[in-house]
Amino acid sequence: MTRRPNLAVVGATGAVGEVLLGLLSLRQDVWGEIRLVASPRSAGRKAVVRGETAEVVPLAEEAFAGVDVAVFAVPDPVAAQWAPIAAAKGVVVIDDSTVFRTAEDVPLVVPEVNAAALRIRPRGIVASPAGTTLAMIAAVGALHAEYGLAQLVVASYQAADGEGRAGEAALRAQTGLVAGTAVGRQTGDLRALIIDQGPFAAPLALNAVPWTGGLREGGWSAEEMGIRDESRKVLGLPALKVSATCVHIPVVRTHALAVHARFEREVTQEHAQDILRDAPGVVLYDDPAAGEFPTPNDVVGTDPVWVGRVRRALDEPDALDLFLCGDNLRKGAALNLVQLAELVAAELTAGEPTDAASDAPSGVSSVAESDAPSDAPSDVSSDVSEQREPEE
Repeated sequence: MTRRPNLAVVGATGAVGEVLLGLLSLRQDVWGEIRLVASPRSAGRKAVVRGETAEVVPLAEEAFAGVDVAVFAVPDPVAAQWAPIAAAKGVVVIDDSTVFRTAEDVPLVVPEVNAAALRIRPRGIVASPAGTTLAMIAAVGALHAEYGLAQLVVASYQAADGEGRAGEAALRAQTGLVAGTAVGRQTGDLRALIIDQGPFAAPLALNAVPWTGGLREGGWSAEEMGIRDESRKVLGLPALKVSATCVHIPVVRTHALAVHARFEREVTQEHAQDILRDAPGVVLYDDPAAGEFPTPNDVVGTDPVWVGRVRRALDEPDALDLFLCGDNLRKGAALNLVQLAELVAAELTAGEPTDAASDAPSGVSSVAESDAPSDAPSDVSSDVSEQREPEE
């Protein structure tokens, strides 16, 4: 391909789509046309990308004419219907939904970990993991490359807007209801005050709700099973032992995880910190004596995964405990999609598949966020809606 490839952003007016447009305006411009696509009801709306105003076109087969790569940031039913249609037209689809993540013939890719997997895509579709997995997998992948991962035990502390606009709206409404009251001191007083729980299984304000996603066999949630399945696939460890408990907490945006990782050989705190300090897409922020460790509010609006509280397990010399935070709309969604699309663009421009991980140790990619520094302007997403619109 002698020209620059053309990109379609499907779901451009949703929350992830809006963050995508901001990232495309900040990063190195590798694209020809960037076409904005959304549901028919959003057609005709205007959005800014690369400093220019563009009009949104409706999602239809003709929207993919002349398009080389399409990034899908839409609900599952829309992705299930339209991603195969786009792929059948020769478009490489990068999808953010849950539909294709566990499909054997669809690669699930995180550029910092398994970029080479992008090259084999028999259906023309590449999947991106969920925000919870993306908030930890670059760091865990770097440690795996050095020590050999044997087991993960994960507790996630997930932001309200992981449930979309309804999640943030419910949290803000509930917070308003409890402000200035004395609730939280007696059994059931929150439930008595908060009648509308929104998308959560219990009141979220002044509370923690240990449930995300649909019910699966054995009492596990879909989100918990997703962490297991996605970690195994991205790391190339189909028998990896993974146990996850997912909890919603009253935070607007940015997921946090406490991770207990057991490896095949003995670890040290100092060497683990060195590995994480050098890992692409990761910021080590770990000095508890100085009060330095990541929190969701410190990390929101930034691109990297932040890691702190790195400790060797007290009773297991082959295990580490660490705490991670990642903005669920940036690296947890939009940024990973953009990175994947850029890898495909480089492949198409070169005229042959690229092996972005060929020089990386133990299958860990050398792809870094060199053109999206962690100190990029934080207002890229501050003025956009921070939840996905389910109708896009």
